[in-house]
Amino acid sequence: MSFKQTLLVSTLCGLAIACSPEGTSSDTDQTIITTADSKPATEYTQQVNQSYYDQLPFDDVRDFENAQRGFMASEESVHVENADGQAVWSLNEYSTYITQDTAAPDTVNPSLWRNAQLGMLHGLFQVDDNIYQIRGYDLTNITFVKGDTGWIVFDPLLSEETATRAFEFLTAQLGEYPIKAVVYSHSHADHYGGVRGLFKDGSYDDVAIIAPEHFADHAVSENVIAGNAMGRRAILMYGAMLPRNERGGINGGLGMTVSTGNVGLIEPTQEIIESGEVVTIDGVEMVFQLTPGTEAPAEMNTYFPQWKALWMAENATNTLHNVLTLRGALVRDPLIWARYLNETIALWGDEVEVKFQSHHWPVWGNEEIVPYLEKQRDIYKFIHDQSVRLMNHGFTGEEISEMLRLPEELENNWATRGYYGTLRHNSRAVYQRYMGWYTGNPSDLNNYPPAEAAQRYIAFMGGEQATMEKTLQSFNAGDYRWVAEVGKHLVFNNPDNQDAKNLLADAYEQLGYQAESGPWRSVYLQGAFELRNGVPTSGGTKTDGPDVIRAMTPEMVFDYLAIRLNYEKAEGADFSIQVDFTDLGESHELVVKNAVLNHSQHVTGNSDVKLKMSMATLNRIQLGETTLRDAVNDGSVELEGDGAIVENFFAMLDEFSFWFNIVTP
Repeated sequence: MSFKQTLLVSTLCGLAIACSPEGTSSDTDQTIITTADSKPATEYTQQVNQSYYDQLPFDDVRDFENAQRGFMASEESVHVENADGQAVWSLNEYSTYITQDTAAPDTVNPSLWRNAQLGMLHGLFQVDDNIYQIRGYDLTNITFVKGDTGWIVFDPLLSEETATRAFEFLTAQLGEYPIKAVVYSHSHADHYGGVRGLFKDGSYDDVAIIAPEHFADHAVSENVIAGNAMGRRAILMYGAMLPRNERGGINGGLGMTVSTGNVGLIEPTQEIIESGEVVTIDGVEMVFQLTPGTEAPAEMNTYFPQWKALWMAENATNTLHNVLTLRGALVRDPLIWARYLNETIALWGDEVEVKFQSHHWPVWGNEEIVPYLEKQRDIYKFIHDQSVRLMNHGFTGEEISEMLRLPEELENNWATRGYYGTLRHNSRAVYQRYMGWYTGNPSDLNNYPPAEAAQRYIAFMGGEQATMEKTLQSFNAGDYRWVAEVGKHLVFNNPDNQDAKNLLADAYEQLGYQAESGPWRSVYLQGAFELRNGVPTSGGTKTDGPDVIRAMTPEMVFDYLAIRLNYEKAEGADFSIQVDFTDLGESHELVVKNAVLNHSQHVTGNSDVKLKMSMATLNRIQLGETTLRDAVNDGSVELEGDGAIVENFFAMLDEFSFWFNIVTP
């Protein structure tokens, strides 16, 4: 049988990552779940939420003053659809129940409700004479800095559709000017994904695209190696699928929630490689401060000396941020974070007069900004130092998270409240960064996985029915944290027990109603939905689109193939494939041996199969524009050797299902 007869048809899903996983929609459909089974707040939840009024300074209204300062205009309706008429962003859905004069309902933590009220203050705002922001058109703000002849755009939102709408609104208010530059503050998709929406004619050849050093590597790799798992967990974290009402989505902590439109990427034309670098574009002088390893692995702040204005990227927002995001990522370093904030204060603390960033609202006045930055610095330093102190006393991450409390100066400061990150999960992250998953207790060294442990727990507790009765008693007593612990064992012991799933869902729901953190609320409420209704099959935001695929290097592609290699299928295999990229002048050798895929540019020349193609052809295969079979047939891929080896190799690769179970086994 010839190669052309036997070659595995390599589609997008078969080679790399830019596919809609089985069971997902390939478009940007935003599926909103219902609340048919949701319950009201219990008396215990009402008591918890009411206590926040006694704990926090609700009479301090400076945030509301700052969030409204410089207001110029707003649209009556902020509802954005894609080309197919599907909603990808709608602030309107929140405006029916989150208003400035409405008290927090029983089902919402009052502190989170206050944050949501601030997040609903949307429209076009003037930050300074030449600096404008549009807020409320995505999770992120989009910032426009006016130069001599045009705009410098900072962080163009997550989705192409929302960026287009924001730019159109700006133009309608301030006139039509060309875009001279785009600055990406860091490598998270909500800060670059909408960039193509700024250039609807597709013309950006003369536009400077500026980013911190190593931006492209991190922007692409974050959506590749663990992208499938992160994306699934982001469904729970951001609450984009939750219903828009008092029992559903309220606020994401950094903004209302994420948009679900097309995510793109225009690669940088200039990377900032050292702090203090000065770039002047269209008469605007920008001084950059690199802050790698803080909120993102590649990130930078920007100072505008002409206006004494400081852009803080996402290093200092009006919330405690994540040391470890709940969607999953590498643990960030709060010590480095604090050091860079200290450096910011040293660099510009004597002169800065306005501080603004990619989420939330600005702060004006040197006498307000410096104490603000000091508290931002100290919240991360406190979490680091005190977690490590207790760690060295022998306490574990779970124990530390239960023990720590903030000093009053940080506890009663609105800008360090846990709307996004929390003291509890950030302190655990510090422990994880230094000590890893193992607590040191021998019982944790080889413990049972959840389903097997659940069977034993339930048997020890007297069986399923007895455990159900005890768990219900705990629920009726308002001990929802314990119900979450025991209820998990009930569900993992018998996932067909809908009564157990409903009881656990009820506990998650009350914990969600009590949560001050937007992501915690979303995680609990989405978890409750999945227990009651099963795992969704569509929705969410897809960040691994064509631009990301085209930005992948050969090394990134081959690294991803390596993590897809199923070792059970590869066991005993021993072969090599040489890939020559005609447009890059590079050759790579892939070797499968010992059930591992290694790749290198140190080519032996003795590979079993040789493929010759351009990187552009590989991208076309990844994007589903052609198949490997067709590429061989039309001559865009030249093959030498046994094609069956390539077929066998692709057969060893796993496909990742996006909608895997989380709250059930």
